[in-house]
Amino acid sequence: MENLAQAQNEYTAFQERGLSLDITRGKPSVEQLDLSADLLTNVTNETATAADGTDTRNYGGLKGLTELREIFSPLLQVPTQQLFAQGNSSLVLMSQVLQFHLLHDSPDGTAWAGKKRAILCPVPGYDRHFGLAESLGFELIPIEMDDEGPVLEQVAEYASRDDVKGMWVVPAYSNPTGINVSPERAQALAEMPASADFKLFWDNAYALHHLGDNNQAPVLDILDVCSKAGNPNRVWIFASTSKVTQAGAGVAFIGSSQQNMEWYESCLSPTCIGPDKINHLRHARFFRSADGVRAHMQAHAAILQPKFELVEKVLDRDLGSVEGVSWTQPHGGYFITLTVPHGTASRVVELAAQAGVKLTPAGSTHPYGEDPTDSIIRLAPSMPTLEELEVAIEGLVACVRVAVAERTEG
Repeated sequence: MENLAQAQNEYTAFQERGLSLDITRGKPSVEQLDLSADLLTNVTNETATAADGTDTRNYGGLKGLTELREIFSPLLQVPTQQLFAQGNSSLVLMSQVLQFHLLHDSPDGTAWAGKKRAILCPVPGYDRHFGLAESLGFELIPIEMDDEGPVLEQVAEYASRDDVKGMWVVPAYSNPTGINVSPERAQALAEMPASADFKLFWDNAYALHHLGDNNQAPVLDILDVCSKAGNPNRVWIFASTSKVTQAGAGVAFIGSSQQNMEWYESCLSPTCIGPDKINHLRHARFFRSADGVRAHMQAHAAILQPKFELVEKVLDRDLGSVEGVSWTQPHGGYFITLTVPHGTASRVVELAAQAGVKLTPAGSTHPYGEDPTDSIIRLAPSMPTLEELEVAIEGLVACVRVAVAERTEG
């Protein structure tokens, strides 16, 4: 490793370029958003009637447009009658389910409000999962991940506690590590002893986001797995088209057992007369079929894969020999996790900000924003152009070198 003076000289040269680059969040690029531009024009006042005769301009249809649910049912492994299409945010649906459990008795237990409650949080994980649960009064309990998903022994240690109400799971191309939950781990999570109302909050945000044809994560039929395990109500499934079509105008989906969905509908109906069915119709006409969705995702992969390959190339070239530095090489999703020597992630992020490269805050991948090792940095390559991304990652390299040299020589 180079000495501190050399590292600082390289960093200063980068800083003097006066950049303003952002690789904080997994936003689709303009090029990706343009792939679904036809969504904005394929429904008019004269063509707003759905295939089943529904006038999508009017009230009603609480479950969402049937023809769209039929398209996504096989993609998400949820029967159409148990899959609802709603607004544009799956995070809102997660919030609804948590709040409905807080306020209402459910098929498996009494309302959670007024009781001590906790939720298991696989780490590294998704900061918005953690923030949502914390805002609703849940204690956040970190659970380590291995190559097959949340470490079962740690989950089992907590799952039978009455106050532990569930666990967040991103089963495919997990945010931010890219880990896929194996079929064996999914079955173990479905079968394990747990409190009666313990839930798996199965956020399948990246189920369709493969980066190529090889090593694609399968969409696990977790509903069937839980049903065969004797726990049909254990899982709530969430997904959306936020990174498939228009991030600001997608469609979110929720699915579960028939009993759970009947309960969800009973809780939802006093709050909503129906979702945006015009948007549902736009999506149904744009995709036409599940195969249409798959073809569309290949176009996304053609844009994203070169960006991931670029990041991995620069990191390997410039940091491959630095002790304590490693990174994930996911086959899908939106993120790369960079691991730096303990105690340096916050400094890397600070240096990057001073040089005009905005990174996700260190610690955001852990509950309460506290990474006990201060070593995890989430990289989001999707938004910048290839040219901007290369500059940003080269700048990140300079920041890592300074932070590591400071720690070594300090």
